[in-house]
Amino acid sequence: MAVTYSIVKKDNKATQVTEYLSNGETVRISPNMIRKYLVSGGGTVTDEEVTMFLSLCKFQHLNPFLREAYLIKYGDTQPATMVVGKDVFLKRAKRQRDFDGLQSGIIVIDGDSGKVIEREGTFYLKELETLVGGWAKAYIKGYAVPFYASVSLDEYIGKKKNGEVNGQWAGKPATMIRKVALSQVLREAYPEENAGLYGQEEVAEANDVVLEEAAVIPEEQGQDDLKEEKVENPSDDVAEALFH
Repeated sequence: MAVTYSIVKKDNKATQVTEYLSNGETVRISPNMIRKYLVSGGGTVTDEEVTMFLSLCKFQHLNPFLREAYLIKYGDTQPATMVVGKDVFLKRAKRQRDFDGLQSGIIVIDGDSGKVIEREGTFYLKELETLVGGWAKAYIKGYAVPFYASVSLDEYIGKKKNGEVNGQWAGKPATMIRKVALSQVLREAYPEENAGLYGQEEVAEANDVVLEEAAVIPEEQGQDDLKEEKVENPSDDVAEALFH
């Protein structure tokens, strides 16, 4: 699945610092910091891609220094991809007062009977069963039935350019497809909190990247960049284009 956005380009100085709150903490971030510390994949990001990433983080109160969001770019010709960290959806759900729990698992076909089985967790017998999908339920107080999502393995399984299944999906397909279902059901249950957010497993251009999970502490933060002009709302129009 490719995630693309359209924006109107605006002037943006590389050293302008944007401040916003994330989980009660103030995040201070500039385009220079993004380019230096927060780009995965080795590619060179454009001004527009940096602005979109900054807008996503600010609008959704994500802290990329704590690996809640990633900007991934391969080479200089491919578009950048933005995904959230592995626990972002679950953390946001747990903060909601009406959240009442989750169930999730995989969908398999029994080799003997041909029966389609929904099973909690990710365990299945490869010799006897065929993995075909994932499912998830989100229980929200006040709703008579849980939110439900089921996803097909064929639609999301990551592949290389030569058609082979990539490393992440070849090694743990059940884990990956279950995560896709979880992301989808929590986006449906809490659309405002999760607007524009996609997990690594959902985005074909990103799902075989090994993402760093250690927190980033920029040397510049609080020093050179913070001495420059502070911008309270440098990209509100970009946020509007992204999420409306």
